[in-house]
Amino acid sequence: MLQENSLAGKAGIEYGITGMKTRPFFGVEAKVGIVTVLLGGIQHVLAMFVGIVTPPLLIARALGVDPATEGFLVSMALFTSGVTTFIQVRRWGPLGSGLLSVQGTSFTFVSLAIQAGRAGGLPLIFGMTVAGAPVEMILSRFIHFARRLFPPVVTGSVVMLIGTGLIRVGVLNLAGGAGEPDFGSPANLGLGLFVMAVIIVLNRFGKGLLATVSIALGIAAGYLLAAVLGRVDFAPVAAAGAFCLPRPCRLGIDFDFRYFLPWMIGYLITTIESIGDLTASSGVSREPVEGPVFIRRLEGGILADGVGSLLAGLLNAMPNTTFSQNNGVIGLTGVASRRIGYGVAGILVLLGFFPRVSALISVMPKPVLGGATTIMFAMVAVAGLKIIASDGLSVRNQFVLAVTLAAGLGIDIAPEAFSRVIERAEAGGIILGSVSAVLRSGLAVGAITATVLNLLLPRGETG
Repeated sequence: MLQENSLAGKAGIEYGITGMKTRPFFGVEAKVGIVTVLLGGIQHVLAMFVGIVTPPLLIARALGVDPATEGFLVSMALFTSGVTTFIQVRRWGPLGSGLLSVQGTSFTFVSLAIQAGRAGGLPLIFGMTVAGAPVEMILSRFIHFARRLFPPVVTGSVVMLIGTGLIRVGVLNLAGGAGEPDFGSPANLGLGLFVMAVIIVLNRFGKGLLATVSIALGIAAGYLLAAVLGRVDFAPVAAAGAFCLPRPCRLGIDFDFRYFLPWMIGYLITTIESIGDLTASSGVSREPVEGPVFIRRLEGGILADGVGSLLAGLLNAMPNTTFSQNNGVIGLTGVASRRIGYGVAGILVLLGFFPRVSALISVMPKPVLGGATTIMFAMVAVAGLKIIASDGLSVRNQFVLAVTLAAGLGIDIAPEAFSRVIERAEAGGIILGSVSAVLRSGLAVGAITATVLNLLLPRGETG
């Protein structure tokens, strides 16, 4: 195709083979007006909003924290995502990718955070977030090596394991939450399935933005139905303050060496995911996906992930990572200008300042959240399979995937099978205690399994 302007920074106009003008495209450095920045920012926020607030909600409810603290966690997740998105988009020397690549709370750490939280509360979660962040900063300096060590069969298997491992969390919430008196009641199941049905209809039959924000609209519909049925308690919303200033380490910070290895693996996984996300962002933005410019973007993007996660732990939030949702919005709108990223960052920061917005989210009934997240987590698993398929579903790759799922899901499905080993390891000091923490995490075991098998099994002509 021919273009009137360079796509590396100016608005380009494409021409098809018939010579007819098609939709304009705005590159990374394109200057767009304030209205475009605002509307584009809103679209990106709608696409990513659920992904940002879901992890703190899942963790808070798994740990049984009070509604006020739950709302604060949601506020800090939004505020932190705004700050880290600005860092990622703005690019400060070697820090940041300079692409319209948004940041949000990482799903990778949900299981690890629940495990750590049950052992040491929220302070341990934030402490491990801070302690593990330098791992990603260091890895950002070795991108060439990381890309060779973790091919699609490893990254895809791990991403698939993340999705399949979290589906159980989604289903438990859909049924009303494990341990709740009405767990599994027809009312809970009906509400959760209603949310799923709305998402499916909008996603498959809606067009444009309607399909892009189908999950957000499904949650909104379920929330409204629950409110009409009297299943929402709005008292915490009324009690929430009108304005909230972030306060670093407000909920405390702690560290336990036993959990460091699993969290290191978690940060390794997010690095792998971010390499894929940033590559996709470069491609959809019509920027290079190889060569020195691309490598600098990758290095800066991964470094921004690590710095952002360090800030997240200090700001009472979970690790942040690049989100893939924005790539779909860029493809839909044809606008890749990083000025849109400034709009996204500003909107997220503002949302974090208003506790009542977070309180409205925190009182959401569990079946509404579960109906949406069950689909989201299943889509994560499918995305992992697509990553593997990009390198070919050879016999070798199928075997690596099968053993990885067996090891990772086996830990999650039947943790009691390893209870005696874990107990003995916990009594064996710090080093063996780290082993016990790994054995409690199906994600950590699966990631190690996939990496080791990839290194040991010979790659034939068909991969």
